[in-house]
Amino acid sequence: MNKEIAAKLLEKVRTQKPVIHHITNWVTIASCADIVKAFGASPVMAHAHEEAADMAGIASALVLNIGTLTPELIGAMLLAAKSANKKGIPVILDVCGAGATKYRDESCAKLLAGSRIDIIKGNASEIARIAGLNVKTKGVDSTDVKADLGAMALKLAKERNCTVVITGKEDIVCGSGRTYIVKNGHEMMANVVGTGCMAASVIGTFAAVEKDLAVAAAAGLVCYEVAAENAAMKAEGPGEFKFRLLDEVYCLTGANVMRNQKF
Repeated sequence: MNKEIAAKLLEKVRTQKPVIHHITNWVTIASCADIVKAFGASPVMAHAHEEAADMAGIASALVLNIGTLTPELIGAMLLAAKSANKKGIPVILDVCGAGATKYRDESCAKLLAGSRIDIIKGNASEIARIAGLNVKTKGVDSTDVKADLGAMALKLAKERNCTVVITGKEDIVCGSGRTYIVKNGHEMMANVVGTGCMAASVIGTFAAVEKDLAVAAAAGLVCYEVAAENAAMKAEGPGEFKFRLLDEVYCLTGANVMRNQKF
C-alpha cells in the first residue's frame, strides 16, 4: 500500500466529514461516537425501527455491532443494512462475541444472509467462527485459534466477496485478493473496554471516503493505532489512556502517521 495513503485518507475524512450511522453496542456507544467525532466525521446512533432505514439513507457508511444484541436490534440492523445496500454505501459488521453463544452465531448468519455486508471485522476467534471453524470466544475476548489467520481471512473474503479484518497484536486486512498487515497499536488498548468497537467505527469512517475497502480499513487502523501509541507514551494507566486517545486522534497529523506507520 502506498505509504502516503493513510495520511491522505485522514485528511479526506476531516475535509468531507462523512455521516457514520451506527447500530452498535450499548456498552461502548459513547466511545464509538467520540472516536468518530475526534477523527472529524459525524457519528449518529439510530436504533429505532421507525428511522433506521431513513438514517442509513443519509449516511456515508453504516456500522453494525452485535455486542449487546436483541431481536429488536437485529431487526433494525437488517432494515438499515438493506437501505445502505440500496444507496450503495459500505456496511461494516463487527461480529462481537461470535462463537460465544448460539444466538450470536445465528444473528450473524441472519445479517450475512439478509443483506450485503462489505466489511466483516472481529478478533481471531470471532472471525474463525464466522469462517465455520469450531472455536469458542471467551465472552467478547479472543481465544487461541489453531489456524493460519491470514489464509482463513483471505478465504472468507473470497467466499463472501467482502473485506475481512482480524484485529489483534497485528491486524490482518484481506480484500480484493490482497492482504495488509497493520503492526501499529499498543498493549494498553487491551485494558480498555471498547477499543475493538471503536476500531470498527474508525474502519467505517475511512470506508466512507475510500472505495477500496481493504485500503480504507488498513489506513483507518494505522491512524487509530498510531494515535494509540502516542497516547500510551503519556498515560500511566487505562483511564488516562482512554481520554488521551481522543486527544491524540484529534491532534494527529499526516506527518506523524507517515513517520510511525507500520504495515
